[in-house]
Amino acid sequence: MTVDAMLEQSGVLTLLGMGIVFFFLVILIVVVSLMGKLVQALEQDRDGRPLGGAAGLAAQAADHGAVTAAITAAVTEYRKTRV
Repeated sequence: MTVDAMLEQSGVLTLLGMGIVFFFLVILIVVVSLMGKLVQALEQDRDGRPLGGAAGLAAQAADHGAVTAAITAAVTEYRKTRV
């Protein structure tokens, strides 16, 4: 095999590989977009609670309150045990 033939074959393989990766990324973008639209259509997050409306805001506020309480308790405990 000559150097020219090897360079031609390597160029074809490079373009083929890049084309396959590009095609996979396009499929991935389409699937992620469709899944996003599906989740928005169902209006649910990971916990099954509604995303929008007053109920969603109340649930988010309750979650933030629990996180704040946990952080406060951890800081207080750390300050007590630190010598």
